[in-house]
Amino acid sequence: MTVRALVLRAPGTNCDVETAWALEAAGAVPERVHVNALLRGEVKPRDFGILVFPGGFSFGDDIASGKVLANRLVFRLREQLGDYLSLGRPLLGICNGFQVLVKAGLLPGIDDVWDGNPTVTLTDNDSGRFECRWVYMKTSSKKSFWAKGLPDVFPLPVAHGEGKFVPLTKTIFKALEKNGQVIFRYVEEGGQKPAYPANPNGSLGDVAGITNAAGNILGLMPHPERNSFPFQNSRWTRLKLTKEGIGLRLFKNAVRYAAQVN
Repeated sequence: MTVRALVLRAPGTNCDVETAWALEAAGAVPERVHVNALLRGEVKPRDFGILVFPGGFSFGDDIASGKVLANRLVFRLREQLGDYLSLGRPLLGICNGFQVLVKAGLLPGIDDVWDGNPTVTLTDNDSGRFECRWVYMKTSSKKSFWAKGLPDVFPLPVAHGEGKFVPLTKTIFKALEKNGQVIFRYVEEGGQKPAYPANPNGSLGDVAGITNAAGNILGLMPHPERNSFPFQNSRWTRLKLTKEGIGLRLFKNAVRYAAQVN
């Protein structure tokens, strides 16, 4: 079955090409579409099996990272996006895309009701600067299809200035942990609890990625598309080369799941 993937871009998005490339390598048929095409009604999210918000600096990170695009979703595309969400198909937000999802209130989705009100945020790194390096993540929850086949600990690169995960209340964070929604955490290479720079932003609980309660929406700060092929790894000459990078497994999981629910 052919799975179409919508890679939604906006002014300032700069990771849509490589994200589409990874989706194609995973077996999907990706289309890079500007958000204005949705606003004009030329493209409908429900016509796609996967929806992805890629990384970059949408709208120049004006106001706050991802906030302007999040407002587009909440105030002008709510019906279209709500229609897509009702189908239970995969929705992925990477880096800036993760920022968009939390600021639109799509994540964490503890009760899977989208009211447009954020309950967690991604804010300025503790270092006060842009952090760009390879880090290690631990797959801390196997509840969602996104985690299928992923190692316990694996490397992905980060590149962000506002990636510190902060919940509105302690109760929200406890609910995320109880529900198994904290899917990825930053760790040291050996899997130990990290210090800076292994936790590049100071995220509470070392959170690197979360899902909604249903598990079909994923947001993460590290970039899986930048580890879709083994030679993308900064240490590839010192590693045993594999057919594919670990990040590609995440996209394959999305394609496989989309084919089942379509």
